[in-house]
Amino acid sequence: MNSFLEVSSYFGLVLTIALFWLGHWINKKTKISFLNPILIAAALIIALLAILDIDFETYESSASIISKLLTPATICYAVPLYRQLNILKERLAAIIISVACGSAASVICVFGFTKLLNFPPEVYRAILPKSVTTAIGMGLSEEMGGLVPITIAAIMITGLFGGAAAVSICRLFHITDPVAIGLSIGTSSHAVGTSKAIEIGEIEGAMSGLAIVVAGLMTVILAPLASGWI
Repeated sequence: MNSFLEVSSYFGLVLTIALFWLGHWINKKTKISFLNPILIAAALIIALLAILDIDFETYESSASIISKLLTPATICYAVPLYRQLNILKERLAAIIISVACGSAASVICVFGFTKLLNFPPEVYRAILPKSVTTAIGMGLSEEMGGLVPITIAAIMITGLFGGAAAVSICRLFHITDPVAIGLSIGTSSHAVGTSKAIEIGEIEGAMSGLAIVVAGLMTVILAPLASGWI
């Protein structure tokens, strides 16, 4: 099977798109928020690779184009933000302060759980950038001496949980302001959560996209400072 895939340049790409579409269909049919299309596709891909005894490197070589599209896809979140520039101008100070507090809270929580669960330093540094996009998180983790594969897993889990639980958490704490909803989702669960925020509303999506950028900048500053705590 590996030899077949080595000469099939787009097998991994086609497989990923097909399983994501299947996950999207299941999500729409069941209407269960935790059945996220990304989560379903990832689980099915892992199962297929294990059953068919396919090396991950072989799969990745034919699906790598999806990873290359991650950064431009994230940049596209600027479009809804541009449409809501008036809100950004009116609440700029509140937006920056709230996202800064959220980023600081993320770093402090990682530190607290690391001390509680006695994680080694390289795992702690890998988890620190869990709430930013993969492109930023991977580079930041590597620079701090963290384990990049753990960083990728932490970012994905954070995004998937945030996207699935965002609506329920906002209802639980009676958060109804669309700006607050968007900022909280973008700060805590980056691009994956933002896709959910866009489904909720245009303002929520725009603010979530803005929070990705501000939280990324804040984390680039805070994470290296916090990496020396352990």
